[in-house]
Amino acid sequence: MTDYQAAIAAGSLAQRGLLSAQQITAAAELLAGVCNAGVETVRVVFADQHGILRGKTLVVSALESVFTNGLAAPSTLLLKDTAHKTVFPVWSADPGLEGGMSGAGDLLLVPDPVSYRVLPWTDHSAWILCEPRFKNGDPIPFAPRRVLQTAIDKLTGAGYSMVTGLEVEFHVLDILDAKLDHASSTMPGQPVVTQNLAQGYQFLTETRYDRMEPIANELRRHCQALDLPIRSMEIEMGPGQLEFTFDPADPMTHADNMIMFRTMVKEVCARKGLHATFMCKPKLENSAASGWHLHQSILDSDSGSNLMMPPATDQLSTTASAWIAGLLQHASACCVLTTPTVNGYKRYAPHQLAPDRIQWGRDNRGAMIRALMAPNDATSRIENRVAEPAANPYYYFASQIISGLDGITRGLRAPPAVEAPYDSTAETLPDSLLSAVQSFENSALLRSELGDVFVDYLSHIRRSEWQRYQATISEWEQAEYFDLF
Repeated sequence: MTDYQAAIAAGSLAQRGLLSAQQITAAAELLAGVCNAGVETVRVVFADQHGILRGKTLVVSALESVFTNGLAAPSTLLLKDTAHKTVFPVWSADPGLEGGMSGAGDLLLVPDPVSYRVLPWTDHSAWILCEPRFKNGDPIPFAPRRVLQTAIDKLTGAGYSMVTGLEVEFHVLDILDAKLDHASSTMPGQPVVTQNLAQGYQFLTETRYDRMEPIANELRRHCQALDLPIRSMEIEMGPGQLEFTFDPADPMTHADNMIMFRTMVKEVCARKGLHATFMCKPKLENSAASGWHLHQSILDSDSGSNLMMPPATDQLSTTASAWIAGLLQHASACCVLTTPTVNGYKRYAPHQLAPDRIQWGRDNRGAMIRALMAPNDATSRIENRVAEPAANPYYYFASQIISGLDGITRGLRAPPAVEAPYDSTAETLPDSLLSAVQSFENSALLRSELGDVFVDYLSHIRRSEWQRYQATISEWEQAEYFDLF
């Protein structure tokens, strides 16, 4: 046993069972090599409830202490809405959350040594991802990685595993005004002023890609340096809009990948005077909405066979039919997890390559679920097109596992496929974040699988955002009534 391994094994994290034997060994190997890799600082981070990385930066010599004792961080980081405002009464005796979290006390960050990445766009810095826990080491029921791991464990216990593939759309724009004047430092800050890097509405056009290739190449190289399984870089429909796709991976790996990808894109672009946004539908003249398409296959854990492979053309396997039925049945309730922003619901419009109804189709990009299956095709899968790229991937993936597994457990069967998705009589997706929150709160399945604590916690945050949105006087109201009355 190395000195590092002995020190970590004797530390409080290992003694409390918060690091496995494999993690202790991996951490010791990491510490033995990190000082020789030219790394000077390590960003010790975790994904919050919005899928935003938060944490502290330590000098590399302090990394050993993170593996022995963890790292403290204020609990309010898990209690904020998208304006970074703490929306729970932490200064009262009872903030209304299990585990307390009063007084803005500390959380305990537990590092995952496998997640360590050197950041190629920075000066001698690295990332390591952590799981936040209560100060005593107990799991937090709404911590994103914990939520997803619980869902994965249930899927594994039922004899299945899941393979996911990512298609992520986003915008890269040139910054004209970074809004760094004092008056713009509001909460949230005033949005930057931008212009297009390239004109849009020439989908997959070679000359448009060439115009965007310098930044696309830089982002691609950083993906590869981070070991993100990048597959393609494509010009999307709108001005300055790109889509990056990734090779298949298990849900936890791809949730971590998505967090790293979004953060890397924003940080790299900002260093070049560019603004990258994963906002679903930016308020920019002539811009297009961005979506996030999640490919899903369900495998038999023992044999590894793809259970979504159909027995014949234009048929569904029993597993695929049940999985699709589960996703459809719980789609409205899961929208808080797939489409968590006020803005995301403005993408649900007909004839826009986005879904507006809860239905599935065969290779139909207008349907919420697109079935890509053929006999003897080991890559048979479904593509759920419901989510916005701002979604927290841990919550998003957990919602898919919970819904699909419920379909399998109950033996549900998918309805007939649609051919004209914008003309069907299928139930529409929620038309607002408020409607989605109400459906989420009333879901017996999500309360059973995620727990009342999680459902009430996330509903409280989203309602806070909705209330701030409702209290804002819009440009439409000003134009409609200011002169008239």
